[in-house]
Amino acid sequence: MTFIMIILAVIGGATLSIQAAINGQLGSKVGVFKSAFLTFSIGALITALLIFFFEPKQAVTLLDVPKWQLLGAMFGVPYIVIMVLAVQRIGTAVATVAVIFGQLTMSMLIDNFGWLGNAAIPFSMSRLGAIICLGIALFFIYSSSRTPEKEEKAPVTSDARS
Repeated sequence: MTFIMIILAVIGGATLSIQAAINGQLGSKVGVFKSAFLTFSIGALITALLIFFFEPKQAVTLLDVPKWQLLGAMFGVPYIVIMVLAVQRIGTAVATVAVIFGQLTMSMLIDNFGWLGNAAIPFSMSRLGAIICLGIALFFIYSSSRTPEKEEKAPVTSDARS
């Protein structure tokens, strides 16, 4: 079951990259906030349908949970807006690896300190190695995506008065 969850997470990550690429293009044509609004509107509609048809009854409702837990919904907004802007300027690959670097770093802090009610998972050298490797990957992907500056050549002029 763990392997299936890892595969599903990889598929989820792949769909985020597709979304980022599409939203970057859309945002450059209609605007960043309109693109983000479309993403959340369609997402809300599809999620509402999924809840209506597939969500089993829960003993606890959204009104019963600690209010700070409702703040998690707001963190999608900066992600979408930032990705729409970033993809247009640095490309899908660099933006996605940068997001993953941020996710991994924050996730390890949350794990290490047991923040937000999560079980504590201690930081280790192998986790540090993972962050370093991802940072190196980000550097190489960014470096390889930059186009070399085209040298401005002085125009060739001929002097007809020889």
